[in-house]
Amino acid sequence: MATLAPAPEGTGLKPVPGDPGLPYLGFILQQTRDPIGFARARRAKHGDVSWNNFLGKKVVNLMGPDAVREVLTNKDKAFANGPAWGFFIGPFFERGIMLLDFEEHLHHRRIMQQAFTKSRLVMYLDMMSDETAKGVAGWRPGRFEVLPEMKKLTLDLALEVFVGVSLDPRERDEVNTAFVDAVRAGLSIVRFPVPGLRWSRGLKARKRLERFFHDNIAAKRAHGGDDLFAALCQAETDDGHRFTDEDVVNHMIFALMAAHDTTTITMTSMAYYLAKNPEWQERCREQSRALGKDRVEFADLDALTDLDMVMKEALRLCSPVPGLPRVAVKDTQVLGFHIPEGTMVNLATFTNHYREDFWPDPERFDPERFSPERREDRVHQYAWFPFGGGVHKCIGLHFAGMQVKAILHQVLLNYSWSVPDGYTWPLDMTTLPVPKDGLPVTLERIS
Repeated sequence: MATLAPAPEGTGLKPVPGDPGLPYLGFILQQTRDPIGFARARRAKHGDVSWNNFLGKKVVNLMGPDAVREVLTNKDKAFANGPAWGFFIGPFFERGIMLLDFEEHLHHRRIMQQAFTKSRLVMYLDMMSDETAKGVAGWRPGRFEVLPEMKKLTLDLALEVFVGVSLDPRERDEVNTAFVDAVRAGLSIVRFPVPGLRWSRGLKARKRLERFFHDNIAAKRAHGGDDLFAALCQAETDDGHRFTDEDVVNHMIFALMAAHDTTTITMTSMAYYLAKNPEWQERCREQSRALGKDRVEFADLDALTDLDMVMKEALRLCSPVPGLPRVAVKDTQVLGFHIPEGTMVNLATFTNHYREDFWPDPERFDPERFSPERREDRVHQYAWFPFGGGVHKCIGLHFAGMQVKAILHQVLLNYSWSVPDGYTWPLDMTTLPVPKDGLPVTLERIS
């Protein structure tokens, strides 16, 4: 065992224990093959704070909600998002809201919040209902791969609700491919532009997305609209601050990626667990039927309590963003361990949600953990944190919950789905967690 760096004399802090793993790669293979088992073994060996190599850096992995709370509350402003996320996705999602820090982040967030007011959410929900109905109506019974179909639907909705620009099928495919390439580039092992490899494809994807938004920004400035793109073009703080064209483009690229990918993963996870647990699928369907309408309105969302619990449990079992990186911008500490300036730390979202000391029988699908009677998530402020926390808590979390319920409501009313007994999805953890096989189900139309 080796320590990261000696703690300064007189501080009483402990050096971070750990070991490097393979040169450059560290323990990437173990982490992607069995993230939960690896995290448990690591904790048993080193405790909640340990370091290892990761893509050429020494990274401190922080496990458990106490460590998460110290970093996300960030009382002494010792941890920054920008240099951490910038290492992974900076070239592809430059200056998105998640990559800004401190006063600049607050300034941008205040403007951006104008696009996520309650009145805006009501408008977005109304806009997505027709597109959802059209997309879901085109699904064909029989063998059905959930991931690609959900991905197509969420992209169509994102382009409708967020962008408000009509695209032909070829353009939609180009934009979709660009987002996939940009996201996958973030965990490239070869991190310079070798033609044909992930990093190079990611850089080309960024250029494609920039062209797309720049081509449409003048019309949005001039004519406005109900979509997010128009909202960001028109948003203004009380003291008159607005986004530049570059700001709008950067935020749109990031927001569209975040809404598209994380929502797709959440709904795919929900579909998987509802297929594996048909009694819960029927419970959710009955609540949707009880509404007596084929499309939810904003006032109906709170009535879908079973679907809400399933969503939260799916987010626990398969957190769409498996880790939250930060970089220490000055010497600091976490749980009494010395964290030197310049150190990258990672909050283990995915594996923290499987802690036996906070979640009884953590691998079991049990949505009633989130029922009013149990609320296991309240055992600690950061036992469950799929949307992050602190000043960087996901700005679109209410939009995401609304979108998931609106889509699944229509799906439940029109279809049932199942998987063979004994089926377990093969998760690909090389970037964001998705089923390698696309999650094939047997889809049946409900008459």
